[in-house]
Amino acid sequence: MTEGARAADEVRVPLGAPPPGPAALVGASPESPGAPGREAERGSELGVSPSESPAAERGAELGADEEQRVPYPALAATVFFCLGQTTRPRSWCLRLVCNPWFEHVSMLVIMLNCVTLGMFRPCEDVECGSERCNILEAFDAFIFAFFAVEMVIKMVALGLFGQKCYLGDTWNRLDFFIVVAGMMEYSLDGHNVSLSAIRTVRVLRPLRAINRVPSMRILVTLLLDTLPMLGNVLLLCFFVFFIFGIVGVQLWAGLLRNRCFLDSAFVRNNNLTFLRPYYQTEEGEENPFICSSRRDNGMQKCSHIPGRRELRMPCTLGWEAYTQPQAEGVGAARNACINWNQYYNVCRSGDSNPHNGAINFDNIGYAWIAIFQVITLEGWVDIMYYVMDAHSFYNFIYFILLIIVGSFFMINLCLVVIATQFSETKQRESQLMREQRARHLSNDSTLASFSEPGSCYEELLKTGPGPWPSVGPQCALPPAQPPSGHTDL
Repeated sequence: MTEGARAADEVRVPLGAPPPGPAALVGASPESPGAPGREAERGSELGVSPSESPAAERGAELGADEEQRVPYPALAATVFFCLGQTTRPRSWCLRLVCNPWFEHVSMLVIMLNCVTLGMFRPCEDVECGSERCNILEAFDAFIFAFFAVEMVIKMVALGLFGQKCYLGDTWNRLDFFIVVAGMMEYSLDGHNVSLSAIRTVRVLRPLRAINRVPSMRILVTLLLDTLPMLGNVLLLCFFVFFIFGIVGVQLWAGLLRNRCFLDSAFVRNNNLTFLRPYYQTEEGEENPFICSSRRDNGMQKCSHIPGRRELRMPCTLGWEAYTQPQAEGVGAARNACINWNQYYNVCRSGDSNPHNGAINFDNIGYAWIAIFQVITLEGWVDIMYYVMDAHSFYNFIYFILLIIVGSFFMINLCLVVIATQFSETKQRESQLMREQRARHLSNDSTLASFSEPGSCYEELLKTGPGPWPSVGPQCALPPAQPPSGHTDL
């Protein structure tokens, strides 16, 4: 028998005697420390440590409740070292950012900016002196001011640096870059500085609408998901370009410069410097006459140059008529003239390539340009004819293989990769949305999330209740948790 039991026997009350007082009962068990001690003793008898007792659990829950008293738990509790979520002006900015009309007005301003950018006519009014240009400039200043104020409000509401803060989101960084570029434009205006490069940043303003439209944002995400798989396809395309480019350089380097020249001795001896140095067609270098040298077996020789014609009549006289004016005059009366084209009989390399030097195989860079044009099936026939005229008829095999491998196979392979990744990403996004809908419906939430964890706006979309799907997650108060009951052992 324990000592506590023996002490209880000592204070056992005789029959008919009044019950003992509380002091006698307490004194009967001197080692008992009171109610908390009894709870600890009962916990030890049941195998529960004092730290896991109901009192400790209630204390931990009180601490967690105090942490959840922040209006927007998904956001930083304090920003700029002094602004809490209930501190003005941050509380005002949070309410404004969480208002769905804030995003609606922002979308309206973005659409207005698209319209005003399309109405500018810089070529017609360079100095911007017309009333139309002044009105558009006023709208542009208003739009810039709106974007700047919006950026400041979001910085105050969300903070500046951090995962859940303003600059922690990629789209917000794009907005920040656009606003800073606008500040540079307005600050440097009137200082004799060329602002054309800075003003081109204006065209990025419509990109802000991508983050505001969920379907458009998902589409951009899908395109970004395809980049890893497209990397392998692009690497394969690089090898195809490299192999075909090397073959082209080895076979046709400098051949597209071939032209039919006059014999230099013939020009010098007869003082015929007024003639063109080489034969040119009526189209000039847009459709040049490319000849094949003696060592090559091309399809076009200098002897194939057509005769000269004047007044739709062929010229039949030789160069001797040039030294006989009377004979030249008689020949002209007989619809005859000197056929200078017959003296362009020396095929050698010139100074220019077709299409102002853009089409050639002189080095690997220009070869890639020509190969890319062939793969796009735009003007590839002209390139093939140039090569066949200068080198060999059988060069068509090269272009047929390039079209089969590059145009039919590689491009369709890219499309297959994009379609496959789109399908996988769509299934993943659909499954994620179904799980999120089920989770929110089980919590009696009316807001379904359409994005993965990421920025503060995405967290708002996930946790915030309310009838507006565009309201961010930080803008929602945390749902009330039912009190957890504890059974006293």
